[in-house]
Amino acid sequence: MKANQLRRTYIDFFRRHNHAEIGSASLIPENDPTVLFTTAGMHPLVPFLLGAKHPAGTRLVNCQKCVRTGDIDEVGDTTHLTFFEMLGNWSLGDYFKDEAIAMSYEFLTRELGIPVQKLWVSCFAGDQDAPRDDEAAGMWKKHGIPENRIVFLGKAQNWWGPAGQTGPCGPDTEMFVEFDQPACGPDCGVACNCGKFVEIWNDVFMQYNKQADGSFAPLAQRNVDTGMGLERVTAILQGKRSCFETELFAGLLGKLGEIAKTDAPGATRSGRIVVEHLRTAAFLMGDGVVPGNVDQAYVLRRLIRRAIREGRKLGVTQAFTADLADVAVAEYGTAYPALAQNRDQIRNLLQQEEEQFASALERGTREFNKLVDSFPAHVERKVISGRKAFYLYETYGFPLELTAEMAGERGFTVDTASYHDAYKKHQELSRAGAEQKFKGGLADASEKTAKLHTATHLLQAALRKVLGDHVGQAGSNITADRLRFDFTHGAPVSKEEQAKVEALVNDAISRDQVVTCQEMALDEARAAGAIALFSERYGERVKVFKIGDVSMEICGGPHAERTGTLGKFRIAKEESSSRGVRRIKAVLE
Repeated sequence: MKANQLRRTYIDFFRRHNHAEIGSASLIPENDPTVLFTTAGMHPLVPFLLGAKHPAGTRLVNCQKCVRTGDIDEVGDTTHLTFFEMLGNWSLGDYFKDEAIAMSYEFLTRELGIPVQKLWVSCFAGDQDAPRDDEAAGMWKKHGIPENRIVFLGKAQNWWGPAGQTGPCGPDTEMFVEFDQPACGPDCGVACNCGKFVEIWNDVFMQYNKQADGSFAPLAQRNVDTGMGLERVTAILQGKRSCFETELFAGLLGKLGEIAKTDAPGATRSGRIVVEHLRTAAFLMGDGVVPGNVDQAYVLRRLIRRAIREGRKLGVTQAFTADLADVAVAEYGTAYPALAQNRDQIRNLLQQEEEQFASALERGTREFNKLVDSFPAHVERKVISGRKAFYLYETYGFPLELTAEMAGERGFTVDTASYHDAYKKHQELSRAGAEQKFKGGLADASEKTAKLHTATHLLQAALRKVLGDHVGQAGSNITADRLRFDFTHGAPVSKEEQAKVEALVNDAISRDQVVTCQEMALDEARAAGAIALFSERYGERVKVFKIGDVSMEICGGPHAERTGTLGKFRIAKEESSSRGVRRIKAVLE
């Protein structure tokens, strides 16, 4: 079964079981400053898992694009990915363990045709926070999984969440496929990483809400959240041991082979890093991330620069990243329209980043080699000082992780603690009173933040009127004191333009415009001219907030009821956020 067929088969199966299909959310979380990326299908659904009513109902299904960078240094083997697609179905206070397990069993055995004798499952063993999940184990037995293939494991294996530091979580049951290979030892089992047992699906039973103090409170609404990695399952169904052997990477590896003039780039660690990282980079840029030095932008830059360096190891000397991204856009553009819509932006950003880094990479590599070659041969503990590592970053744009990786290849380590000290000192010297690093989202849902959130709608409408319709939201941060709004625009906003923007916002405030909310079909909202933060992040039905004749946006945040309550709007600062993105900080007085 091909990946596109698996994606469709999964969604159609759950639609037949009365689930509404919803769109994939952006990779950049909205209103959650605790994480950089959408890491799971449930992440965008947290408000609804906590009890808010979802416009599409209580049974949902989708294929969510996700990014996880915790194992970024492991990418290059045959299993780890930074970007992946997660197939998922949810019950928002609807069905629970019995029906969830029944549908999982039916899908695996009937739709995918996996033999029952190849299936193993694990359930939560219990601890001080929650009891052993005998209920889930009983359901599996009822459906035909023998007791000797039901394993109880601890929280590290059979507990999921929360996606951030707080939120919905609970015990889970995981499903595994057993491969025809010898056991690695007497204790070989589903908790083993030898490859004999491969996890294929995970059903999470959300019964708890983790609090800020680390305690677990019962959820008023019990939910089910499931996750199936599309890349991994595609490989299993095709009898492959790696997703890099499937059609998902065939086009990318084929193009890399042409550029590098090698027949099998997928057989090399460098080749896998290149195609994996550039696929992720394309998706991040498709969702509005621009390479930079903080948060999501920094991760994107690190991925691109690591891919460029690994390309050099394959003998690629010319610019190549944009051409590989084109392959990813062609492969995924139908399923994820933002890629196709932003193709030119993706190409331009990659070309700029590659041009900027390519020459620095050569010079920095020479400097790095001189540095390590200067160590006496008899020195056993070879450590590159943080000051030297920071010099490579400041002068040649080498992220700390790149220097550490290069050092490891030569048998060295890096003093990361002193690196961070040097970096901090640099910040203090170059930018007195530096602000905290950018975090998107609302700090809280107070009346003041609701007013500031409403003001961001007026601000975006005014910016589009003054600067042009190319302006789009690239990030936001709202506290009780001020708003910070990042938007796509290639030049500084002049004082005259800022004055016009302020005047337009304050005019809308003085006219005491009514803020209304209407639930409607996504196509209807777009046809009516509603601004969407990201093109494919919404489900079939959405909430549209309209502010008089000034603004109309698809949104889910808190809003004031009338603009007349906001107070006077003032732009406090306008500055660059990153290449192609400007930032405005504003207050209500």
